[in-house]
Amino acid sequence: MPTEDTPSHRAPSLTPEGIPDRLYGRRRGHPLRPRQERLLDLALPRLRLTAAEAAHPRAIFPGAEDLWLEVGFGGGEHALALAAANPGIGLIASEVFENGLCSLLTRIVPEGAEATAPVPERLRLWPEDARHLVALLPDAALGRLYLMFPDPWPKARHAKRRFVHAAMLPLVARVLREGAEWRIASDDPTYQAWVEEVFADQPCFALQSVVTERGADWHPTRYEAKAIREGRKPRYWTFVRTDAPCS
Repeated sequence: MPTEDTPSHRAPSLTPEGIPDRLYGRRRGHPLRPRQERLLDLALPRLRLTAAEAAHPRAIFPGAEDLWLEVGFGGGEHALALAAANPGIGLIASEVFENGLCSLLTRIVPEGAEATAPVPERLRLWPEDARHLVALLPDAALGRLYLMFPDPWPKARHAKRRFVHAAMLPLVARVLREGAEWRIASDDPTYQAWVEEVFADQPCFALQSVVTERGADWHPTRYEAKAIREGRKPRYWTFVRTDAPCS
């Protein structure tokens, strides 16, 4: 698999200035077990979205009502709940952390069938930097984007590593059609303030709602449960893509 410093797909012309074209954070946590290695070696390639497919994503989801993207799906429970609740939607789920990829794959691939289990019709995985995926997608490709409890990178000098960033807004706005939703959740006070700051006075996104209780059509994640258990209060934003360009 590609390393942090050598991702296999780059789109230099669309990478925003001021954002290093380097993936920060871990790709692997604890050592992988043999079953996990088989999932990455045999199952992941069959669910993996390729760069060519990213440029024409509708072709791999024939008949889908819409196309959604989750950036950083963690353990995969949120992505799988989305897919189950919305069977007519084509879903791309992005995650670089190998243990998280294995967690999702374990839920959908029976042991012993890593090379043969049917591929879900409307789910594809992007195990690389989500910014590169955004750069590859065509204009107005997405009807919804999820960013659920991302790493807050709390130090000010690390702000450029956050997916929510002023330099990223035009790229995300390009791939969201008018009226599409960008849903964000965070329990971190620094990130919560950052979201408010980045989206303030941005004409390309309109705030539809911000609440402190998860709505009925939002699905839980393990990170949300941990935050609540430890006394932190999540916030849930829904921004809607307008017809205006980003400032």
